[in-house]
Amino acid sequence: MTHWFHRNPLKATAPVSFNFYGVATTPAATKVCNDLRLSRARLLELFTDSSCNPEMMKNATDLYFSLLQGFILSLDDSSQECKLRYIQNFKWTDTLQGQVPNAQQDAVFELVSMGFNVALWYTKYASRLAGKEDITEDEAKDVHRSLKIAAGIFKHLKESHIPKLITPVEKGRDLEARLIDSYIIQCQAEAQEVTIARAIELKHNPGLIAALAYETANFYQKADQTLSSLDPTYAGKWRKYLNLKNCFYMAYAYCYHGQTLLASDKCGEAIRSLQESEKFFAKAEALCKEYGETKGPGTTAKPSGHLFFRKLGSLIKNTLEKCQRENGFIYFQKVPAEAPQLELKANYGLVEPVPFEFPALNAHWTPETLAAFDLTKRPKDDTAKPKPDEEVKPLKEPDIKPQKDSGCQIS
Repeated sequence: MTHWFHRNPLKATAPVSFNFYGVATTPAATKVCNDLRLSRARLLELFTDSSCNPEMMKNATDLYFSLLQGFILSLDDSSQECKLRYIQNFKWTDTLQGQVPNAQQDAVFELVSMGFNVALWYTKYASRLAGKEDITEDEAKDVHRSLKIAAGIFKHLKESHIPKLITPVEKGRDLEARLIDSYIIQCQAEAQEVTIARAIELKHNPGLIAALAYETANFYQKADQTLSSLDPTYAGKWRKYLNLKNCFYMAYAYCYHGQTLLASDKCGEAIRSLQESEKFFAKAEALCKEYGETKGPGTTAKPSGHLFFRKLGSLIKNTLEKCQRENGFIYFQKVPAEAPQLELKANYGLVEPVPFEFPALNAHWTPETLAAFDLTKRPKDDTAKPKPDEEVKPLKEPDIKPQKDSGCQIS
């Protein structure tokens, strides 16, 4: 598969012990706290384990989130707030804004922050798979599905849980709507890249491929526009990626639209469409260089050296030369001054997020277990007060730079 995806760093977090000595008054309450500590630590380990797969991730997330829900949900299904929601302080960094953490004493903040990292993990898993030299059809489907799952998680956090936070989200932070929207749109666009690769390999109608490429280019443009008001120090590199992918898929759209026009004996218009494709490809090439030179969070690579990029350049050149030959021998049509307007709508292959829900409350949470937490026994000198300037160590992520593609395609 000839794909390369930009990835921002994972969020980092301070360790949480869930030690409530004196407050947890029974063995059952203490066990829930121990399970929370262990399942959280295990989940954080899996984020940076290159052997982790979606099944392992789902099992770990279901366990931790089902236990964490006991600090958030009311056991009697009432709208009343759980008494444990504000008992523990949590610290999380942001994907773009360095290692100074945001601290909140709120279990919902932990839920959405950890959920955000789970979504990021699915995007990184997809990126590692897509960078393999000999990717199978099943692995390509995993890439496609993982990106849709990630989009679904981001969407669920934005719509159902981030609005419940007591402390308003600061501008430019991960949980702000602009960033969440950009992540959702990017996931959809990248999943459509897999669809386009499949459609090209199976030699589907050029009109369908052009429409999918045009829709994907628009996704990347929308994601970039969503980030336009953010500080370029943080978002500049990410935006270069979104810009170059927009130009890249506009070049794809005009290239395949040109093939459609040629098949309809509109050779002059086909040549103009291919010329426009060349322009967008040249823009993408320039942006590749700018991306490599732009400092900021995220992966470092030279996308113009990857096969997915070089193959399109050859395709545009060969298709344009074919159109020009045909026009010189058969059609003798005038090449329009204006590029054709792309009003393409794909009826197939468009990506929607996979709906996501957090797991149900863990069975260990019973009314008796909850009652066994005696908040009157909390120490008056509360050591869990936030320390917003305390540095949190970044996660040591596996190498996610894409490997050189050998040119093998999905079989």
